[in-house]
Amino acid sequence: MNWQQLLSAKRFGMEEYHDGKHHDRTDFQRDYDRLIFSSPFRRLQNKTQVFPLPVSIFVHNRLTHSIEVSCVGRSLGTVIGRELRKKYPDSSADFEEITSIVAAGCLAHDMGNPPFGHSGETAISSYFSEGKGRSLEKKIREEGKRWEDFTNFEGNANSIRLLIHRFNGRRPGGFVMTYSMLASIVKYPYSSIAPSGKSKFGFFQSEENDFKKIADELGMHCTQASPLKYVRHPLVYLVEAADDICYQVMDIEDAHKLGLLTTDQTKELFLNFFPNERQLKMQRTMQVVSDVNEQIAYLRSSVIGLLVDECARVFIENEQTILEGKFEGSLIKHISPLPDEAYRIATAISYKKIYKTKDVVDIELAGHRIIGFLLDTFITAIENPAAKYSQLILSRIPEQYEIDAPTLYQRILSILDFVSGMTDVYALDLYRKITGMSLPTI
Repeated sequence: MNWQQLLSAKRFGMEEYHDGKHHDRTDFQRDYDRLIFSSPFRRLQNKTQVFPLPVSIFVHNRLTHSIEVSCVGRSLGTVIGRELRKKYPDSSADFEEITSIVAAGCLAHDMGNPPFGHSGETAISSYFSEGKGRSLEKKIREEGKRWEDFTNFEGNANSIRLLIHRFNGRRPGGFVMTYSMLASIVKYPYSSIAPSGKSKFGFFQSEENDFKKIADELGMHCTQASPLKYVRHPLVYLVEAADDICYQVMDIEDAHKLGLLTTDQTKELFLNFFPNERQLKMQRTMQVVSDVNEQIAYLRSSVIGLLVDECARVFIENEQTILEGKFEGSLIKHISPLPDEAYRIATAISYKKIYKTKDVVDIELAGHRIIGFLLDTFITAIENPAAKYSQLILSRIPEQYEIDAPTLYQRILSILDFVSGMTDVYALDLYRKITGMSLPTI
């Protein structure tokens, strides 16, 4: 692959449009602003990241997580853009725009995730693989559609659909984002039947031709035509690294605030990333302030800075391999031995002390129940639209969703669009109203 082709400001859905006016913001900067001011992005403020939202102590939600990932991604993009310009001083590629592309990609990377954290994805998949939705498989396959799109439901693929699908009443191209920004968030650039046993994939069958158009325009290598499979766009590695850095480091800080990790445990986890000499300097720096949260914040920022430098180094050192589509794994998997060991320890502690705590498990249980019920209610209604109750239920769905689409596959996707776009609070409120547990005030 080559950078001149990989960095394209062409907009999906507006390929033939040419704006001759001068703009103070580049197309990539406008991508970022367009996401910030969008309703789906704002709704992330009421979607669980890891810990349940209604707590007395502030913890991260999907919105704050995405903003922080974007900040880290911007730092990575700045370093990479600068280093590539040094390496290729005469290139016409817009290396300076990598900062904006990655920052926008980081903002959008979680926009397709359903409510109730990652358990929301599992709840949707389980409904079709283990729940009442299993009965629909024959009908979907008879339409020539992929059942795996539902049984392996993936928030990453849903993000691409959200950004490029033309919903009712909307313009062609969805958000009309640049090709490079769209490609930068597709961590798994293949269909749901291509991963060789893995459940992760990058696009639904409904968006496959659109993704192919984007990938071919950018010169991404196609390794398999059927089922479709590409190598990653290089900037995916930077978006992924920013996410890897933030969720690991910020979850530890949240766990400290909630009392799941002691101050000493948290300090040790962060200090482990540095050699002994640097640790001594950091401990002296911490003595300047007495506020424990400030001390933890200092350590957290130091770890993020270190991991940004490490991931940037790995990217530059392996740039040619990445362009050839031969780089294996994520950038964080190739960092130096000392921070790598510290990251592994932090991951193990997080799994034991954070991701399996009672409150986190409780939100997963609630998510399974609520999402499963909503899916069953609305999918049953689209299968029997003439029934009086179905008509009442379907009246709750906004007009932008194509519940009268010609195929069952498309109609189910429209229900998934509706449910996955809900906030935790909205999903819970709708569940209570439909079940009669909550009634409107008269």
